[in-house]
Amino acid sequence: MSEPIARCLGATLTDAGVEFAVWSRNAERLELCLFDAEGHKEIARLPFTRDGDEHRLFVKDAGEGTRYGLRAHGTYDPDRGLWFDPSKLLVDPYAREIDRPFRYDPRLGVFGADTQDLVPKTIVTRAVAVKPAKPLFQPGGLVYEIAVKPFTMLHPDVPAQMRGTLGALAHPSIIAHLKRLQVDAVELMPITAWIDERHLPPLGLTNSWGYNPVAFMALDPRLVPGGIRELRETVAALHADGIAVILDLVFNHTGESDRQGPTLSLRGLDNPTYFRSLPDQPGTLVNDTGTGNTVACDQPATRKLVIDSLRHFVRCAGIDGFRFDLATVLGRGSKGFDPESMTLRTMLADDVLRDRIMIAEPWDIGPGGYQLGNFPAPFLEWNDRARDDLRRFWRGDAGAGDLATVLAGSSSIFGRDGRTQTRSVNFLAAHDGFTLMDLVSYENKHNEANGENNRDGHNENFSWNNGAEGGTDDPAIQSKRRADIEAMLSTLFATRGTIMLTAGDEAGRSQQGNNNAYCQDNAMTWMDWKTLDEELIGHAAWLAGLRRRFAAFGNMDFFHGDGDVLWFSAAGTAMTVPDWQASNASVLGMALRTEDRATGRSTRLAILFNRAAAECSVTPPASENGGWSLLTATGETAAGERIVVPGRSVAFLLEA
Repeated sequence: MSEPIARCLGATLTDAGVEFAVWSRNAERLELCLFDAEGHKEIARLPFTRDGDEHRLFVKDAGEGTRYGLRAHGTYDPDRGLWFDPSKLLVDPYAREIDRPFRYDPRLGVFGADTQDLVPKTIVTRAVAVKPAKPLFQPGGLVYEIAVKPFTMLHPDVPAQMRGTLGALAHPSIIAHLKRLQVDAVELMPITAWIDERHLPPLGLTNSWGYNPVAFMALDPRLVPGGIRELRETVAALHADGIAVILDLVFNHTGESDRQGPTLSLRGLDNPTYFRSLPDQPGTLVNDTGTGNTVACDQPATRKLVIDSLRHFVRCAGIDGFRFDLATVLGRGSKGFDPESMTLRTMLADDVLRDRIMIAEPWDIGPGGYQLGNFPAPFLEWNDRARDDLRRFWRGDAGAGDLATVLAGSSSIFGRDGRTQTRSVNFLAAHDGFTLMDLVSYENKHNEANGENNRDGHNENFSWNNGAEGGTDDPAIQSKRRADIEAMLSTLFATRGTIMLTAGDEAGRSQQGNNNAYCQDNAMTWMDWKTLDEELIGHAAWLAGLRRRFAAFGNMDFFHGDGDVLWFSAAGTAMTVPDWQASNASVLGMALRTEDRATGRSTRLAILFNRAAAECSVTPPASENGGWSLLTATGETAAGERIVVPGRSVAFLLEA
């Protein structure tokens, strides 16, 4: 298939009116529907003129604020993959703003049922560019994952009318929390327009995560009522305090779902082009995403839409980077995943995007979908193996070697083919799964509130309950849970590479054992700022300070073995093969050669990991400069020849 004409698509404002352009190869003809200022009454229906696979129309005297939708004529034959139905009002794939949120209704999937009253209208907007600037974030920093509404909905300092919106992130109290944790970048879970999965409304539930998009550029009015202006201003406020902004985007599927799903945009305009189907069964949608459809990112028109969407967010809001949900789909073609696919190469070579931070969730559920370590540089990659090994170590069923691999940047995964740097994003928990508090409070998931009889969500979480399942007022159990969380946070912050922390995990947030809370737009997921664990927050903030202070942690190079790292046992001696092979070993020491940015000198930092319940006496390595001092949140104290490391904890030592 040849590349589409490289002209602007969507609605382009001129001094004389608006030029509308839509891409569709298979539609017989397209119509533009213009609406009144409220978006309720259709005031005109105009035919497009076809120009190859592009359909164009100039409307004289139309201007900014014009509301419109599309209708596509052609064959309706789902068995052949054709969903053309002019009764369906369609959202422009290049919509930059819509006038209301999407809401599910069965009529959206019924042939012949007009949906004009259901579907949002696209609003013509004027593109406002920001001054180009290099991304604030650099690999090796701390990424803080945020779901906008749950994070801000209950903050007492945020004005009531702003709570739950993107603009709340610019509030001084929110920024103060981010700065306390020394966050380098916030990663915003999807804020583009989405629709509820059709099984949720009958259950009285709504999608609260946003991973069910319809429009790739338009921001959801529930989260971003001020549209791109609100995003631009929020980014500017965060940038002013040195915090980068990464958008979590979904290009792997759309909310049009499976064969029974709604017709809203891409499906109604050109389903055979925009979505994958079986080669010999055009009516059977490929489901590499588990959501009912899979976007065909290798198709030129789709590729252009993806690239144009990314460029839009950089040019018009100054976004520093992107995280891609189920990113393997971006590299899929007819023969499976290809790290050198045209779409991935185009993203990395584009003059607007080439310096942006790119983060892949390196898997989907299709054939050959697990691609950890296989994305092209400089993509960073979510490392679920690191997540599981860190959990398993502290649960007690992974050895010291597994822990050391993660601490060293997972060279076994990212060091293939002679690569010298890690691209790992290390994390303990993400939006998808248990919170950190639930990880140490529940052996099993409790997703009953999702209405699927607890069948949804991961079954293997490598979790434990510290003596009681779920919430408890027992101070002894609460103390054990806090100790485990502190130990895991200490371990995460000591890893080499980029690290990610999900909002609230530094403060003991619980979801009552629900590890798939995508449909819980309520107190289960809303962060209660009045009940946060200040002790845990203080510990996380101290760890963030250590990570900023010592350069070794953010270094993306793998260890060279030339004195840059020493692995040692409780006896203070270098680890031997039997030490590494001991499955029940509970103590591991790591001494790093590092720059101390507080003093500007080279030194060594030793980290002692004790996962046993009992305290352990550890001998530090022989000092080159006269001894070691113990680093704590309250300061430094001289350390003796033996260091007592409490059970279930991590200790940090600085060479004198």
